[in-house]
Amino acid sequence: MNDKKESNSDISNADNEISARLMSSENEYLLEFEEPLAEPLKKKLEKVKEFKKDGKNLYKSRFEKNTDIANIKANYPDLKAGDRDETIFKIAGRIMNLRRHGKATFADIRDFTDKIQLYVSQREVGEKMYEEFLNMDIGDWIGVEGNVFVTHTGELSINVLKFELLSKSIRILPEKWHGLKDIEIRYRQRYLDFIVNPEVKKIFLTRIKIMDAIREFLNGHGFSEVETPMLQLIPGGAAARPFITHHNALDIDLYLRIAPELYLKRLIVGGFEKVFELNRNFRNEGISYKHNPEFTMLEFYQAYADYNDMMDLTEELIKFVSMRSTGKLITTYKGNEINLDGEWEKITMLDAIYKFGGVRVSFDNTIGELFLKAKELEIDVDESMGKGKIINKIFETLVEPELIQPTFIKDYPIDISPLAKKHPENENLVERFELFIGGEEIANAFSELIDPAEQLLRFKSQVKSKFEEERITGRIDIDYLKALEYGMPPTGGEGIGVDRLVMLLTSSNSIRDVILFPLLRPES
Repeated sequence: MNDKKESNSDISNADNEISARLMSSENEYLLEFEEPLAEPLKKKLEKVKEFKKDGKNLYKSRFEKNTDIANIKANYPDLKAGDRDETIFKIAGRIMNLRRHGKATFADIRDFTDKIQLYVSQREVGEKMYEEFLNMDIGDWIGVEGNVFVTHTGELSINVLKFELLSKSIRILPEKWHGLKDIEIRYRQRYLDFIVNPEVKKIFLTRIKIMDAIREFLNGHGFSEVETPMLQLIPGGAAARPFITHHNALDIDLYLRIAPELYLKRLIVGGFEKVFELNRNFRNEGISYKHNPEFTMLEFYQAYADYNDMMDLTEELIKFVSMRSTGKLITTYKGNEINLDGEWEKITMLDAIYKFGGVRVSFDNTIGELFLKAKELEIDVDESMGKGKIINKIFETLVEPELIQPTFIKDYPIDISPLAKKHPENENLVERFELFIGGEEIANAFSELIDPAEQLLRFKSQVKSKFEEERITGRIDIDYLKALEYGMPPTGGEGIGVDRLVMLLTSSNSIRDVILFPLLRPES
């Protein structure tokens, strides 16, 4: 008995703490939409306390549905006003609207699939149950049992015969979510974004289809999906600043991976011919409309292939994914219509600088000439940069924004491509390409460098670099070199930014719009 009293006391204290926190104005989101609703919120909290005092169960364990709202709507496309079907359906969802009219109430509920109108009358459910329904609030989760009919205004509805509260909503939902001044609230409280703006959910349903389509395509082309370490002793596979952590048991520092590349290539050495990984990468860098510190990459490697094979495979893959996920090959991104159909353009970096920027540069220029050319173009370059880095800076500034339609830029400078095979016709270049669509880099690929001696020299060059991220990621991975010394077959490898691909195919302007819970600065 004493235990029960203590338990009830604990619950009461918890209720009081929740009430105090809800009614406070310490957080920005409360100031945005809850402070003006202080009085309604207070009344709602008092009602919840009364329910608990009366012993009502506000949080049920389960509810057995027999269909969902989308199926109901799909099965009754031709019912006319006044028509009724006696089939009994059991559905569940969140109340989004309530319209009380004496002894009958209309409500809208939404489940994962769609929204439908409920009709609850005192005549059907009885006086006591009808009074209980009148105590329902917008935001509550309920389970209902009833049959389908069409109102005189022609709206398909559920005539409710039974209902039960499944979970009580304590907070008051914002009515005009898009009207909030701080757009970050949508990202910070994504669950509310989905509740109030169901169209946002469509972006993430498309993202799921994109991920499924990637796997379907690669599995169909003989690739095996694998998993490689996220915690690495030496960060490699890209030039980026990593996150560092510490493993207590081994007393060693570890890095969250910036790329899975070196481990996937170890698998090629071990005899796998085609592998891919849909992986989470982590880079301790800035946040922008196209950068999040935690992001999703697709990396895939194919033995006996080169960067030309990767170009063909990439074009086929993205067209397949677009059709599977959106049903079309035309999309709109940042105001530009982009057509993925037809053969995609392939052009070298040097030719692209002349074609799109009207500037002739090459490795025949001296470093001084390239430096002056960059200064003339008002491009910020560092005196420590080599020819390749200056040329790449010119390309990034003049050309990248112009690459709206799908374009493969190939044959990159060797000094920005430490893991790529040297070009057979020009020792200053490597067999590498990047795919640009909508002015954004979508993919990066190359014929892999498989000569261990040359790879060692490239790593040593990185270690001496002035730039911190190159020094860190250029640390010599002896085990990877050892793997190359056992022999790696000719291989084509590639990474595709999945988040950017989703942005493109869903016409989203920010990476935050396609990541469920993007990283944000903590609330003060």
